Amino acid sequence: MRKHGVAALVASEPPSVRYLTGLRVAPLHQTTYVLFFADDRDPVVFAHAGWYQQMPEDAPWIKNWRVARAWFAGIAGPGATNDETTKFATEIHQELAERGLAKEKIATIAIDGLGQEALRKEGITVVEGWPMMMEMRTIKTQDEITCFRMVASMCGAAYQRLHEGLRPGITDIDANRIAINSLYDLGADAIWVATRSGPMSFERAFYSTGRIIEHGELLYVNMCRTQFLGYSACIYRTFVVGRQPSGKEVGMYNRLRDRLDSVMDAIRPGNTTAHAAKHFPPAKTWGYKDEAEVFTVEFAHGIGLHELYDPPIVSRHCSFDHPQVFEPGMVIAVESMDGEHRVGGVRLENMVVVTEKGIEMLDSFPRDKILVAGTC
Repeated sequence: MRKHGVAALVASEPPSVRYLTGLRVAPLHQTTYVLFFADDRDPVVFAHAGWYQQMPEDAPWIKNWRVARAWFAGIAGPGATNDETTKFATEIHQELAERGLAKEKIATIAIDGLGQEALRKEGITVVEGWPMMMEMRTIKTQDEITCFRMVASMCGAAYQRLHEGLRPGITDIDANRIAINSLYDLGADAIWVATRSGPMSFERAFYSTGRIIEHGELLYVNMCRTQFLGYSACIYRTFVVGRQPSGKEVGMYNRLRDRLDSVMDAIRPGNTTAHAAKHFPPAKTWGYKDEAEVFTVEFAHGIGLHELYDPPIVSRHCSFDHPQVFEPGMVIAVESMDGEHRVGGVRLENMVVVTEKGIEMLDSFPRDKILVAGTC
């Protein structure tokens, strides 16, 4: 913050509030926000009215509590919204003035246009805080890396239970349920599981549909956005149900695995995302015209407290023109796909931490071959 000439930060987005304060807050429109200072003063938390009376007992490390001014994107009407945003800005200005910061530059994160306009009317100089927050969150601490190890371990255990429970005749939602129940048992604090099977596995269906898993089908399961203490996993594994994989399927998977290995070998301090991105095949491999068509399915990305994506990004779509340098402490998920349209496909994703010498893989569930399930 000091490097950017910012004296304080007003943040409302739940992952940013959690990063700055350790508080887990509801994903509601600006009903909790924090005023965070660059000079190590205690932050001020403006809390949701529904929890304001209780939160000081739940979070004794926070010294300064205020009730939040919530205008819910204007749903109470223009008059009420104006009153509430004015109070919001006045109270922020008062906190700044008491600390001699009223004339300093202030950054905002996820404060909507109504709130930003009110801050400016109060005479506060406002700048965008997202680039600064992304810079803060790019390099993880050892405690954060431990959280990633924990969530990767939970996902590995859930994959094991899923491997034991997969069989022809259950639905993709049944498969999700096995993994979801396992993750709850293991202590995950937010869970996302999605199974895509048969013709819905390439191209990837948006979500599970209740489709019955047939004998002999390929399927893959992702646990992306499953979290431990707010830190997200991003993992895929591929299975075949009721039989051994065919030679064609083995070839698809081997290409996929080897591709990820090549990308991960290029992730090391001093290299850039361009060095790694060249190991992904071009979009035309699947008949696409634009690299944007495989952006988010054929790439690598940082992970963190945000729902999914943190810096850096590794993709043919942007990394050649805008490379980012790999640094120790980055935690990155590397993913790709292979398959035949509406016949079936395979996916794999691994989580790695960048070390001084290269990478260390954080997830340990088997990934060398397609996993066979439900043969008994």
